[in-house]
Amino acid sequence: MLTERPLSIELLMLRAQQLRGYSLGALANELKISLPTESLHGKGAAGQLLELVLGATAGSLAQPDFQELGVELKTIPVNMDGHVLESTYISKVPLHSLTDLTFEGSELWGKLKKVLWIPIITEKDLAITERIIGDAVLWQPSMQEALIIRKDWQELMDMVAMGEIEKITAKIGQVMQIRPKAANAKALTRAVGPEGYSIMTLPRGFYLRSNFTQHILDTALSLL
Repeated sequence: MLTERPLSIELLMLRAQQLRGYSLGALANELKISLPTESLHGKGAAGQLLELVLGATAGSLAQPDFQELGVELKTIPVNMDGHVLESTYISKVPLHSLTDLTFEGSELWGKLKKVLWIPIITEKDLAITERIIGDAVLWQPSMQEALIIRKDWQELMDMVAMGEIEKITAKIGQVMQIRPKAANAKALTRAVGPEGYSIMTLPRGFYLRSNFTQHILDTALSLL
């Protein structure tokens, strides 16, 4: 099983397409690594496994997973009918040091300019090892999609900059939302407060809504 970095997008896609139909357990066995046995601890396990198999290089850096190709890898849980089961985390929300921050220069846009989506069939009664890899999809936002994402980002980041972080709910945003993203309630970080002073709050993440990622998958697969 190849794990070295891919030298082209074509090679990356070929590798990703060759994984279709594999179970996560079979893939892990080929690499001689173990997977978590509980879903609670297995969140993210599929993504980490596929990063390893496909040769991702970014690790924990705030860059696309395949740095030289500018491609971000996202696994996405779906049911047997291909229905997306949850929203998808994309990147951290910057909560302070916001001077000169632009959408075009943001970590979020850097990761969304080109995404390799890999569906994982994840039914409730399927153990992590039995979850199946689906058809890989390489997606680049259309002009209209990019405008909608940019509008959501601007609206949400304006609220962050104005010290309204605690007023942001998951209902704000057409295709994207901000939600807490922390290991526990004690993992606080600095943010701009209502009076412009720093406050401590939970870290936040940008998530794409499931109806948007469903649209991405449905559109791409209808063209195959």
